[in-house]
Amino acid sequence: MNHSAAPDRIAALDLVRGIAVLGILTINVASFAGGPTATLSPSLLGPASAADGLAFAGGLVLFEGKMRGLFTLLFGASMLLFVDRRDAAGKDGGYIQLRRLGWLLLIGYAHQLLLWSGDILMLYALLAPIALALRHLSVRQMVIMAVSFFMLWHLAFTLAGWSSLTAAEAIHRGTADPATQAAVMGQLAAITVDAQNEIQVLRQPYFTMLAERFAETLYQPFQVTLLSIGETVPLMLLGMALFRSGFFTGGWQRAQLWRLALAGLALGLPLAALQAWWGWSRGYPPEAMYQLLIGPAGPPHLALTLAWAALLVLAAPALLPTWLGERLRAAGRMALSNYLLTSLVMAFCFFGWGLGLAGQVGAAQQWWFVLLGGAVMLAWSKPWLERFRQGPVEWLWRSLTEGRRLPLTRPL
Repeated sequence: MNHSAAPDRIAALDLVRGIAVLGILTINVASFAGGPTATLSPSLLGPASAADGLAFAGGLVLFEGKMRGLFTLLFGASMLLFVDRRDAAGKDGGYIQLRRLGWLLLIGYAHQLLLWSGDILMLYALLAPIALALRHLSVRQMVIMAVSFFMLWHLAFTLAGWSSLTAAEAIHRGTADPATQAAVMGQLAAITVDAQNEIQVLRQPYFTMLAERFAETLYQPFQVTLLSIGETVPLMLLGMALFRSGFFTGGWQRAQLWRLALAGLALGLPLAALQAWWGWSRGYPPEAMYQLLIGPAGPPHLALTLAWAALLVLAAPALLPTWLGERLRAAGRMALSNYLLTSLVMAFCFFGWGLGLAGQVGAAQQWWFVLLGGAVMLAWSKPWLERFRQGPVEWLWRSLTEGRRLPLTRPL
């Protein structure tokens, strides 16, 4: 008997989540391969080939910020789905969801401490209660609040980082004064040292790396949370608004989906391409790239995130019945398990306790590891769900939330 589909699942939501969890690896792989700082530039630790520059630019245009945005939209949508179903069953869905978030915080902490410093689960667990408190707003109110907060937040970061962008431009044009040149060169030297130190940390034996990461996890999640409020909460709110409007459940006509997709592409793609070209033509100056990504890149990220979501929902009816669609949907049903599994696979490939490839794989070659991670997700998710009710981490999370050991295996 085929147990891969569950009657209470929303197929399009699972499919898009499967693509998002695979897509987020396209950006995260750079952090595994070279540390967080190396994600700012393919040439930070040495000259980059033309293929590396092109691969990095392609990631900036198509995936950077968009896959994380899609993942966050889906988290908001799924959170509201969970609460609505519990409320409909006569339970306090909001309270149960807060309990879930508490356990997710611990799962994310274990992930960051034991495997990888780029965990996103703690960020979601810490900020989701804000979006949850706003769930009673109308769809229109959610959209207005989310877009306004998102744009104002990124405008503030743009203004705060504008001097770094103009300094990089002056260096490129040869018009920088000696003080600006010295400041930019000093920043580059410090960032290069940071990147080299990160590589050394990744190459350390496991327990040495663990000891350093323990100190880091005492402050980093809260620092990241404060820097991410204006992206994460608005995107969760938009995911909740999309879900409530029927976006994932057939409530939108195909013409509406096409309008959203085309508007997102028209607004976001030229800006994203222009920003990627700016970085590429100036050698991806790391401090300027950081300021670009947290500020001016926000609007095209949002536009293309919504375009990705609309295009995938449009593709769902044709894709779901295929072999690939079934595999992607299964990967989406096990998104938490797959997210953590890819961290384990990538950590083994790049860290010192595994194959130790950190610092040796350029941006172009990193795509082979993305394909490896995707192949692992697609290979195991569907067979697992044919035998078990949930992914292993999803089962653990739900059992912890409910305070009892739930059945995992399916009846024969």
